Parts: sequence; C-alpha cells; structure tokens
Amino acid sequence: MHTFSATVTRRALLMLLAAALTLLGIVAMSGWLAESTRQFSRSVGRTTALRVAAGTLLSQLQDAEIGQRGYLLTEDRHYLKPYEAAITAVDATIARLRDLGDGSAGELRIVDRLAVLAAAKQEELAQTIALMEAGRRDEALAIVRTDRGMMLMDDARRSLADLITPADAQLDTQLAALIGQARASGWVANLGGLFIVLVVGGAVWIAFRYTRDLMRAQHAIRALNDSLEQRVCERTMELQRANGEIQRFAYIVSHDLRAPLVNVMGFTGEFEAGLESVRAHFARLLRNDGDAVASEARRAVEEDLPEAIGFIRASTAKMDRLINAILALARQGGRVLIPEPVSMQALLENVVSSLRHQAGEQRCAIDIESPLPVLVADRLALEQVFGNLLDNAIKYLDPARTGRIAIRGRAEGDRLVFEVADNGRGIASQDHERIFELFRRSGVQDRPGEGIGLAYVRTLVRRLQGEVTVESVPGQGSVFRISLPGVLALSSETLAHGA
Repeated sequence: MHTFSATVTRRALLMLLAAALTLLGIVAMSGWLAESTRQFSRSVGRTTALRVAAGTLLSQLQDAEIGQRGYLLTEDRHYLKPYEAAITAVDATIARLRDLGDGSAGELRIVDRLAVLAAAKQEELAQTIALMEAGRRDEALAIVRTDRGMMLMDDARRSLADLITPADAQLDTQLAALIGQARASGWVANLGGLFIVLVVGGAVWIAFRYTRDLMRAQHAIRALNDSLEQRVCERTMELQRANGEIQRFAYIVSHDLRAPLVNVMGFTGEFEAGLESVRAHFARLLRNDGDAVASEARRAVEEDLPEAIGFIRASTAKMDRLINAILALARQGGRVLIPEPVSMQALLENVVSSLRHQAGEQRCAIDIESPLPVLVADRLALEQVFGNLLDNAIKYLDPARTGRIAIRGRAEGDRLVFEVADNGRGIASQDHERIFELFRRSGVQDRPGEGIGLAYVRTLVRRLQGEVTVESVPGQGSVFRISLPGVLALSSETLAHGA
C-alpha cells in the first residue's frame, strides 16, 4: 500500500510539475511578447513623433515662405507675422528631429542636411524681405523668380521623406514580427492550456482512483479493526494477567527463597561463633603437640573453616541483595503511578544533595544546568531514576582525572529530554544495550554492584512512557539520555493494573 501510494504521489507530482513548467513557459512567452509590444510601442511613438516633427518643420518653412510672399505682394508688414513665428521655431524643430533620431549615421546626415537647407531657406527669405524694406522690390521679386526658394523647399521635402521612409519601413517590419509573435504565442498558449487541462485532468483522475482505492483499503482496514480491537483487548488483558502473575510469582519466590536464606545466614553466624570456642579449645590442646595430624587439624580450624565461612557469608549476602532487588522490582511493577507537576530543578537538587557526601569522597563536581523544564509525572519514580543514574556515574568515575557530572534538560516537541553526562570510564559500544539487562555489568568489576540499577532505571522510565539510551566512549565518559512525555497520561487499564 505504501509503495502504491508513493507511486501515485510521484506520478501526480510529475504531471503537476509538467503542467507548472508549461504554465511557466506560457508566462515566459507572454512576458517576451509584452516586451516586444513595449519595444514596438516605443518605435511607434518615436516614428509618430518623427513624423510630427518633420511635418512641423515643413509647415514652418511653408509659413515663413507664405509670410514673405504676402509681404512682397502687399508691402504690408502684417503679413510678416507667420514668417517671424516660423523663423523663431525652426531651430527648435530641427533640434527635436535630432533628438528623435535613432543615432544612426544616415539619420544624422539627413538631419544635418535639413539644417543646412533650412538655414539656406531662411537666408533667401531674409534677403528678399530686406530688399523689400530697402525699397528694392524689383530685385526682391527677381530673386523669387529664380526658383531658388522652390528648389530649397523641394530638397527639404525629399530629405524629410528620406528621414521618415526608413522609420516607416522599420515600423512595418516590427509590426509584422509582432503579429507573428502574437500568433505564435496564441498557438503556444492554446496548446499549453490544452496540455495543462489534460495534465490536470489526468492528475484528478489519478487522485480519484487513489482516493477510491484508499477508501476501499480503509473500509477493509475498518473491517479488520473491528475484530483486531477485540483481539488486542483480549491480548492486553491476558498480558496484564500474565504480568500480574509474574509479579506475584517473583514476590512469592523471593519471599520463599528469603526464608531459608535467613536460616543459612543465622546458622552461619552460629557456626562462626562456635568456631571461636573450638579454635580456643584446639589452641590449648595442641599448644605443645607436634603431631602432624594435630597440625593439620589446627590449620583447618584456624584457616580453612574461617575461609569457608567467609565465602558462605559473602554468597548469602550477595543472594540477599539479589532477592531484595527482585522484591523491589516486583513491588515497583505493582505500584500505582501518581502523575503530578514536578519541578525537575528542585527534584534534581534534592537528589544531588543526598549524594553530596559520596561525590565529595570521589572529588566529583555535579552541575545542574538551569533552567530545567517542568513535567507532569510520578515524583518517586523520577527520584529513583536519576538517583540510580547519578549513583552509577559517581561509582564509575575515572580516578585519573577530576570527576565532573552535568545534568541538563530541554524540550523537543511534546517531549522532554534529560541528559546525565559524566567524564568517567566510559562503556564499550557492544555493551550499550547489555547494561540495561538484569544482572548484567560492563567493564572491570572492581566496584560493588549486582547489575540491577540500570535495569531498574529502564523499567521505571518505560512505566513513565519514556525511553533511556546511552552514548559512551571508553576513556572519555558517558551520556545517559532520557526522553519523557511532558504530561504522563495513564489509561484506566494501567491504573487498574497498578491497583
């Protein structure tokens, strides 16, 4: 099911990616078309302005010529007003034409020629007007009859045409290209839109099929869950009953083992006390006796029997500790957890305070990094967990360096993580999991212990719905990491089982 889901998701994503790339291509082409349109608009604006400026220059020269001829015919200076207005504006119009040019050498030559023609026309007009004002009307008319002014105007018209015609041709070329681009963009947009519709339709169809299959699978899972939940409930009840039986069995066995053990320990004490009397008696009897048998008996009484009694005492003491540990584990499994708000700062300060003397003897400093988070859990279980971890950390410090133990905590989502880090002996990697097993220990066995503490820690942490792990390098130290829920939530079954 997971593979099918991943395949469907991958196909849908690929199709949507193809649609997105197509849409991106359409957008890019639209942008390209928009940029081409802007360039064409600028060209249209330039050509239009060029046409207007060219028409204005021609109109100004014609107005100047009309004013001149009206004055020559009527000798009335009133007719010179168009001439005077046109002559004043001609230079500005030529400058405008120069600004509107595309900067090519051909356009610059045409504008320069227009400037020369306009200057020559102005000179011809000014000369005839000056002659008229001097009373030499016939000479002025003679200049007009030479047709020099008409030829200048014809040259100006041709130059203006030479200026406008290439601009119009360029505009036509750009317009044709723009139309072609628009058509191509239209085709691309239509085909792209059709492709996107097909892709989206395919994705919808895939999603529909996946949803349909998923609903069928959910229906099948629901049908299985109906029977599975019942089986889980039955299995849970069986496990709870079995766990209860195991705890009761451990308690009974430990209790039954303890009774004969107490007898053995008592009789050993009696035997040891009696041995003192026997030893004193043998000492008096064998003081002056050099018999080899007597010497052997003396060695048995003074050496062999005390050594055997010592072995018996050590073994019974060890067995007593093991039985006590089994009883403690059995009692812990049956204890009801009581969730309550716990300040880890205060709790750990109390735990560290109780171990201060032991840490001082080992020249060990214990630091609590503040602030530590607050959680809702069983206070007694937390005290036992961190008490065992700190006791272990102090016990297995490296005598070659000053011991340091650091306790820190942080939030990770809805869980809280606490770490107990030390610079002690460290633990070999192959023992990282083994040390949490009952009666298992790691490294050199030169410290008292039965291999119960860390197994007890894991049992408690799991009852608190958490997990404990270790990271360690031999010769560098260890970090025990405990992950706990921020709030311990106990089910009714758990409470009933604890009770």
